[in-house]
This record gives sequence, structure tokens and C-alpha cells, in this order.
Amino acid sequence: MDDTFNSALSVQEGIEQPSEVNPYLTKRQPKRELTADECVEGILRGDRVVLSRAITLIESTKPEHYAKGQEVIERCLPHSGNSIRIGITGVPGAGKSTFIESFGTYLTTQGHKVAVLAIDPSSERSKGSILGDKTRMESLSVNPKAFIRPTPSGLTLGGVARKTRETIILCEAAGFDTILVETVGVGQSETIVKSMTDFFLLLLIAGAGDELQGIKRGIMEMADAIVITKADGDNQLKAQQARNQYQSVINLFPANDNGWQVPVTTCSVYDQSSIIAVSNLINRFAEETRANGFFHLQRNQQLVKSFYEWIDFSIKSRFYENTEVKQLIEKLLPQIQSGHITPYQAGHQILENH
Repeated sequence: MDDTFNSALSVQEGIEQPSEVNPYLTKRQPKRELTADECVEGILRGDRVVLSRAITLIESTKPEHYAKGQEVIERCLPHSGNSIRIGITGVPGAGKSTFIESFGTYLTTQGHKVAVLAIDPSSERSKGSILGDKTRMESLSVNPKAFIRPTPSGLTLGGVARKTRETIILCEAAGFDTILVETVGVGQSETIVKSMTDFFLLLLIAGAGDELQGIKRGIMEMADAIVITKADGDNQLKAQQARNQYQSVINLFPANDNGWQVPVTTCSVYDQSSIIAVSNLINRFAEETRANGFFHLQRNQQLVKSFYEWIDFSIKSRFYENTEVKQLIEKLLPQIQSGHITPYQAGHQILENH
């Protein structure tokens, strides 16, 4: 056969393909760390980018960031405290993010600056925040008078409490006069948020079976107001019935030390008058508790609690970071697992020696 025969099955030279890497793309340079002076100056002029970077600084677990972060907090502290801090929790499906977006948007139309601190569930792999709330609050997240900051809950609620309290200080120094702290709505996080806010709002939903099933009495007792959400359309009657049920339960609870009668109301994000009604009752609470001194007393009690929490957290952290303690734990763990020693005897050995 003639070797010069051209077959369609023979390998043909292809067209030269461009490089997959953009030759004009320059390597991204890491951001220069801000100094403490730059952080404080940016925060006080309301720069949200600087505020975000300062919050990242205080959330950092790197030892070299701790001193700078504490300096920023200390210098911002005299400019903080001039806000109403509102904790918001609710059962699954109650529409916390939707409510916060509508409520926050209304507040900004009234001239307020709103910071939303959402304690998100954390990614098990990266330990970072899933950032779900920022994607659900599409309108509020681009509002120039609002600031949304998810906080990864990580593995310890104590860490969340400390970082969120410090974040509140920075947000207030940046001029935000309304701080909304949203919980993940599970377990102990409600108690944590209650301990750092002035007003605690519980969102519930009607039409989901037994209205009182699964609602812990402790959470209801913490609430300063209960709002039945999604009170619109065919759900209006059910929402009103749920409101009556919860009001009957609330009336059985002992009176609050602050003299406040806990209201139960309904709300729909499609009815701005109901959003305004929630805002008005929070304002009324602030006025009454400031007048009787409870507002200031509660803030002071929260500071004392933060003090003890910080001591507990620091002692525990330093204890487990001690090299000798680590070595002794590693030595004792196999003995505990093999049954040669009880966990209590092992713990006693560690505490006796350290």
C-alpha cells in the first residue's frame, strides 16, 4: 500500500489551544494587616470594611492577634453602649431570617443603623460559618445602613459568647444603634444570647401541630415578647388561636423582676403595621425598664457574668495548653480505656499535680 495514502483515520495535527491560565492574571497579594490605630479610626468613622476586618481580628485564635484585638476593643469601649440589643430566637420554620430582614429594613427607613449578628451553625470541616443568613437576607445585606456578620458557633458556646459580646462593642462604636443577635435556635444558645441582650424576642409559628409541644418552659420564661409569625392568608385564624394559647400560658408564669408584662402578638412580613407594632413594643420595653432602673441593672449584671465567664474560659484554655498536662493526659488515656484506672482517678491525678 502507498505510504502517502491519506486516511481519515490517521492522526491529524490539532489546533493549538490557548493556555488554561490567564496570562494577564497577576498573583493576588495578601492584604496588609491593619494596625490598631487604623482599626479604631475606621470603626469610629463607620467604615464597614474596616469593621469587618477588626471583627475577624478579634475572632482570630492566633496568639499574635490577641493583644492587638484587645487594644482595639479597649479603645472602642468608651464609644459603645448606646444601642438597644435585641436577641431573636425561634422554632424551625418560624422565619427568623425573613422577619429580621423585614424588621431591620423598617428600622433603617426610620433612620436607625442596624447590625445583625447571626450565630450560624459551623461547617464541620472548616469550622467556619456557613453564612446562610447573609444569603437569605438579600435586601438587608446590601442596605447601606445595615451590617450583617455571621459568627461561627464552632464547638464551644463560651467562645461564641465572648466573641459576640466583643463584636457588639465594635458595632456600637461604629454607630449602629440597634443590634440584632440571632441564635441558631437549638439548645443552650438561647441562654447565651439572653445573657448579652436587652430584649429577648421569641418567634413561634401556628399550624404546626400541638402549639405547646416541644417548647421548653425555660425559653418561654426568658422571652420579653412572643411573636406568632406568618399570620397572613389562611393562617390568620390559626395564628390568632395560637396567640391566645400562649398568652394563657404566659399568664401562669411568675411576674418578671423588671415589672414588664410579656405580650404575645401576631406578625406578618407582608403587613408592615405588624412589624411597626413589634418595634413599638420593644421601644416601650426600653422606656419602661430605663425608667425603673432595670435596663441599667441588667447591663451591669451581664458585665459581671462576662467577667466570670472569661475567667472560666481562660483557666480552662491555659490548663489544657500546659505541656505537662498534655503529656500526662496522653499517658493516662490508654489506662482509662483499658480499665486500669477510672476517669475520676485519672482526673484527680492531673489536678493534684497541676
